[in-house]
Amino acid sequence: MDLNSIREERRKWLTWKNIVPYQKAIKALPAYDNLEVKFGDRVEIQIADLSEPDMVQIEQTARLMLPWRKGPFQINDLFIDSEWQSQIKYNLLEPHFDLKDKIVGDIGCNNGYYLFRMLTHKPKKLIGFDPSAIYYSQFQFIDHFIQSEIVYELLGVEHVEFYEHKFDVLFCLGVLYHRADPVGMLKSLFKGLNKGGELILDTFMIDGEEEICLTPKERYSKIPNIYFVPTINALKNWCYRAGFEMVEVLETMVTESNEQRKTEWIETQSLEDFLDPNDPGKTVEGYPAPKRVYIKAIKS
Repeated sequence: MDLNSIREERRKWLTWKNIVPYQKAIKALPAYDNLEVKFGDRVEIQIADLSEPDMVQIEQTARLMLPWRKGPFQINDLFIDSEWQSQIKYNLLEPHFDLKDKIVGDIGCNNGYYLFRMLTHKPKKLIGFDPSAIYYSQFQFIDHFIQSEIVYELLGVEHVEFYEHKFDVLFCLGVLYHRADPVGMLKSLFKGLNKGGELILDTFMIDGEEEICLTPKERYSKIPNIYFVPTINALKNWCYRAGFEMVEVLETMVTESNEQRKTEWIETQSLEDFLDPNDPGKTVEGYPAPKRVYIKAIKS
């Protein structure tokens, strides 16, 4: 697979009519040297002596790129209150990984919130994969201030096994259920890892001891491209079939409104709109409400 040709083709996405305004706005931002960055629950950027016109320009640029799904971020007094309170997932997973001096990839990285948080672990290299010109633009906007060495690829999970090098740790959070061939996707991730490498993954799940999965007829929680929602044992079997020899369940968690909710930074529906108003334990389609399982799979 010629990744450079794919990269060249996808760079053209940044010239699409709906993306050009984002790119122009980012390029028009001044350079700021006197700033401080904190990587806590909020990725927080504090710029000293920021003028009011500059603050207006920053806010206008941020609002131009709605919706903000992952975050939160803060730039001085501007709070980008993302739909997902991504610190909940990150803080849950952080005790279970060691990234120091390792080559790390985040598949489906969105705007890079998790990658920015991972900088504090001093990895050797951080690479995000996401074929979205909008999310890439959001990443560029935040990284305009942080000036990290994160590499953002407009590539997908199908490109990982063909990447120029292998990874020590791969994160794949909230992607598996969007794939019509989950075992094939896991095989691609397996091939992208070094020996001894770790995959940290989360996906929707259903309760039960059987090795089965839910296959929604049309939509699940109003999402059209959800193909399979497995039990934990079915998910483990997918991992074993993909080549992983060890699978550890880190946590299971029901998605609640403190983690995913509508804010002024998305202007679309969110979790409360996806659930049965008379029974929050079910989706509007009558399926079990979203519940996630977090696993670590090892390539021995």
